[in-house]
Amino acid sequence: MDASLNIDSLRDLPGTLPNLTITPQTRTSEDDLRMARACADGSSEVFASIYASHGERMKSIAYNHLGNISDAEDAVQETFLKVHRAASSYNGEAAFTTWLYRILINTCYDLLRKRSRRIREAPIDDVVAGSRAAHAVDDVKRMALRKLLNELPEQRRTVFALFEIEGLSHAEIAGILDITEGNSKWILFSTKKQLQEKWKSEVRDS
Repeated sequence: MDASLNIDSLRDLPGTLPNLTITPQTRTSEDDLRMARACADGSSEVFASIYASHGERMKSIAYNHLGNISDAEDAVQETFLKVHRAASSYNGEAAFTTWLYRILINTCYDLLRKRSRRIREAPIDDVVAGSRAAHAVDDVKRMALRKLLNELPEQRRTVFALFEIEGLSHAEIAGILDITEGNSKWILFSTKKQLQEKWKSEVRDS
């Protein structure tokens, strides 16, 4: 196995959705408030518009947290349900799209925690069988990279995925995660260093 960790290869993992560019925020805060009110009212037209503009990007972000398309689609659907339920409390402090992606990220975290509990509670034979099936289908290098990403703390994994895989700016990441741009840059730097060290360790042990 190659001793150097090629970050670009993460963008080519099977199942990864197209790398899209988020359109710069052009709506005024009043427009955002109107959109939130429409979501709270359950406007199918507004939800369809949001999905048309952000659905593919949302699925891509969810995939890069959850690792498979089915779970990513579930996360997006759950996010829209949460947006409908929480839209009445939206106050415009953050752009509506920033708020939307923040809900998506938190939904991914929730699903990962549920998955972890299911794995801990599953019979050991089921876990072993699932692992064997995964290794039979997935490329060894891809599995190793996915394993390293899954071992990262939530915030580090999110910053890495949003910047390196999704192509978001540090300003966009800072808004979604409610951190500073400086924090986003530092987290990315230290995460890449951590991944490189773990990758070298994986190579030595393989």
